[in-house]
Amino acid sequence: MNQKEFSELRRRFRPDKSAIHRIYGCFVNGNKEIVSYLDESMGRMPQEESAQYLGLLKKTLSGAPGRQLIDIVFSTQQVAQGEEHKRLSALRDSQLKDAQAREAFYQTVIQSLELEGNYLILLAHDAYDVPRRGKDDRLQEDSDTVFSYLVCCVCPVKDSKVELGYFPGENEFHSRAGQVVAPPELGFLFPAFDGRAANLYNAVLYTRKADALHQEFIDAVFHTEPPMSAAEQREAFQSALGDGLGEACTVEVVQAIHEQLLDRINRHRESKDPEPLEITAGDVSAILRDCGVDEEAVQGFQTQCRTLLGEGVLNPANLIDPRRFELKTEAASVTVAPERSYLVELRELDGRKYLLVPADGGVTVNGLPLGTAPAHPA
Repeated sequence: MNQKEFSELRRRFRPDKSAIHRIYGCFVNGNKEIVSYLDESMGRMPQEESAQYLGLLKKTLSGAPGRQLIDIVFSTQQVAQGEEHKRLSALRDSQLKDAQAREAFYQTVIQSLELEGNYLILLAHDAYDVPRRGKDDRLQEDSDTVFSYLVCCVCPVKDSKVELGYFPGENEFHSRAGQVVAPPELGFLFPAFDGRAANLYNAVLYTRKADALHQEFIDAVFHTEPPMSAAEQREAFQSALGDGLGEACTVEVVQAIHEQLLDRINRHRESKDPEPLEITAGDVSAILRDCGVDEEAVQGFQTQCRTLLGEGVLNPANLIDPRRFELKTEAASVTVAPERSYLVELRELDGRKYLLVPADGGVTVNGLPLGTAPAHPA
């Protein structure tokens, strides 16, 4: 799915747009016990309450593809015979009305999920009359097809602070505390909305933390090969550079890679292209050659890349930190804005290596501006 397709679905998660008629779920305590079930009509609850439920479900379609939104791919055999795919399909085909199928799903999640404390599992079914797109790319009133799908989220339930509250019946103020539902930790969409139609071979996993995919959840619910998290991809990419290039992995080479990948990320953002930005090991190899890295080292990087990251395409935002450029030593670290990474140099002076940063604009220490008076001679 691309960003345009995620946005199209997200716009439905409003009380005046949604075709979600019921909300299902269960409240699970820290001992993996179901405390209570949820089975409520959205039309009978206050609009503010229904908007809160829809807001939680909508969150599972938010984030960046490849980071918070992860493609889950089923094999042909799974779609034909797999128990996990059958379980999800049974929920979808019954529009969640099958209580036994819901209970089996709840138990699958509860027995597998490693999540501390209490949490709420929410499930909803929606049937979206997908409007046709005209030649001008605008949505038309008539519909081509109906997209039937499930959306699920798992939300931590946390204790709120003890606060004074007004009790109208008693006309008094008393201290009160309760338990509140936090934003989803993870969730999923099934099936995927690819090409604005159902793709039964794919689902989309949502994770609040890009470096925590809850692989035990993926294995139990989807039984597919868990994808690498953003943090794992970055670590593997750094290992491929370090091990593959060896002594050729210099500050200048890393700066060039960081700058060019950041430039691609920024240009892709400005273009508003809904398709995810992708690069290959060959693209990075071209950057290395432009830096003067010899072919043997480039081939070493490519070999390491294939071993650690496979043959597929890569998301540049998972390989670098777009917000900062950091260099560390045993004693200190230097962090600069990514677009100014060229300012940092690694030099050897009198037999010792130093990180050098220009200080033309002045220096502050813990916010205190330093003077420029020359030091007194000894």
